[in-house]
This record gives sequence, C-alpha cells and structure tokens, in this order.
Amino acid sequence: MRFFLPSLSVLLLASVAVVAQTPGTPAPGTPGPAPASPAAPAQPPAAAAPGTAPGQAAVPAGNPVVARVDGQELRLSDVQAALAELPAELRAAPMPMLFPLVLDQLIAQRALVSAARAQGLDKDEAVRAAIRRAEDEQLQQALLRREIAPALTEAALRARYEKEIAGKPGEEEVHARHILTSSEADARAALAEARKPGADFAALARRLSTGPGTEQGGDLGFFKKGDMVPEFAEAAFALKPGEISAEPVKTAFGWHIIKVEERRTAPAPTFQESLESLRQAAFEEAVNAAVERIQAAAKVERFNMDGTPRAATPAAPSLMDGASPPAATPPARR
Repeated sequence: MRFFLPSLSVLLLASVAVVAQTPGTPAPGTPGPAPASPAAPAQPPAAAAPGTAPGQAAVPAGNPVVARVDGQELRLSDVQAALAELPAELRAAPMPMLFPLVLDQLIAQRALVSAARAQGLDKDEAVRAAIRRAEDEQLQQALLRREIAPALTEAALRARYEKEIAGKPGEEEVHARHILTSSEADARAALAEARKPGADFAALARRLSTGPGTEQGGDLGFFKKGDMVPEFAEAAFALKPGEISAEPVKTAFGWHIIKVEERRTAPAPTFQESLESLRQAAFEEAVNAAVERIQAAAKVERFNMDGTPRAATPAAPSLMDGASPPAATPPARR
C-alpha cells in the first residue's frame, strides 16, 4: 500500500484552492504584481530542465541535491519523478508552488524510512517478505513490458488492423424509434394507436414516450446490437424496415414499442477508431504467450500441502489475466 501519492494529490489540490481564494494572491499560472523595486535576483536565472512545462519556472540544469535527510540525498530527479506521477491537473500548477510541496513530501518519506531503519524494521521478517514480494512484482512487470513491447508498436498494430479489420464489412446497424412507458397497459395502448392506419409513430412518441429521444419522436438513430440492452436489441434486430414490434418489449427501463426505420451495414472502423481494442487484444495475447513460454522453459516441481511430490497438472491461468482492463464502453442505451 502506498500513502505518498494520494496524500500528495490531496495536499496539492487543497493548496491550489487556498492560493486561488486568498485575496491578493494570483491564481496558479497568473503573473503576480511587479515588485516595488527592481531588486537583483539572488541567483542568476537557471536554464530550464528538459520537459519543463510552459509557464513553469525554470529549474537548474543537471541533477543537483535539493535536500538531505539524515545524510541521505534527495536530488532534483527525485522530485521530477514524483511530479510525473501526479494527475495532469496538478502537474499543470506552477513549479514554484509544486516544488516545495513535493519536496516536503519526499523529505517526510525519507524521514519515515530512516526512522524505520533506525528501529530495525528493515530486519523484521514480515517487512522483508513484503519487500521481496514487491521486488518480485516489479521484476515480473519489467520483464513482461519488455516481452510485449514489439506487439504494441504502431507498425505491429497496423499490421493487425490490416489483417483483422481493414476491408471487411462492418457490423449491421438499425435505425429505430421507440415509445417507452412505465407500465405494460400503457405500452399496449400505445401499440394499438401505433398500429392504426396512417398513425404517425414519431408524433405518438413525442406525446406518449418517457424515454430517450422523446423530443425527437423517439428517434434512437443508428445503433449496433451490442449498443442496446439484450431484450431491446433482440427485438429491434428481428424487425424489417417499417415494422413495429408485435408486442411490448420489457427491459429494466420499462416497456418499449419499437419501430425500425432502416437497416444498414456500417463501414469498417478506421485504424484510429480501432486502436484501443487492437492494443488490448495485442496486449492480452502477448502477455499470455510470454507467460506460457517462460513458464514452460522453467524447471517446475510441484508438491502437495504435506510436502510430498505432486503429479504434473495443467498450467494455471496467466498471472496477468485481467491485468489491463478492457477499454471503457458506453453504457447500454435504451
């Protein structure tokens, strides 16, 4: 468990808010009032370090010592590494504000570590076991990052796109309208009106529906099957253009009367549109392949709980299964 970054983020957010609300204090990124007299700077202007954000104060070149804690040095690179892990909105704050806050946190960290060592906690077996686990995890992650890197290059992903997606037909889509009611009785009454000769479904939806697209006559536009909740999708994709569902369709949102206006096959997504899913698929395949290959090359001996030899068993699922969550998908539409 890490305490540093969450507490630092909260501290910085609070500090930025205080600065923004303090009378006479310029907001972050806003130049303050000019000094009363042109006093000479205490030090000559320093060259900006590589990666200094626009608007932030320049930092000294090189990697100077910025603090010592019980004789242990903290360098500028330590502060920069901590800054790189902050949320983007905090990294955008001016360097004169960020630097002392981050440095204070690093000093507190080093002081805690120094005190823990002085008390012999670095020799505590539970602590040492936790350190070994953390080291093992970092080594695993570093190795897997190296192993999967070739599969995640733009060239590799473009080749995958050309093989799996480019030039192939896209998914089928339907353009539908719906009338959503809160009860089956209201839905059946709406269905009876919608089936009358010459009935204007869009006008009925504006008058009777309570769901999305009501002001647009219940228009849901074009959608793919996976965009909708299953009950709605099954009913909509079973209809031909111009058809209305024979019965009200119940979902968690209520009761629907569905009318399909058009059907079409969507164009294949572009490389950029497919990039996230391509990266996810390539990541999972590369990780699983690397784990299987490396594990197969290792000399593995298995034992029972009592220490007696154990017969060989199939390999366990990849330790990286689910390591990278799938790209976020929009919630199912009604």
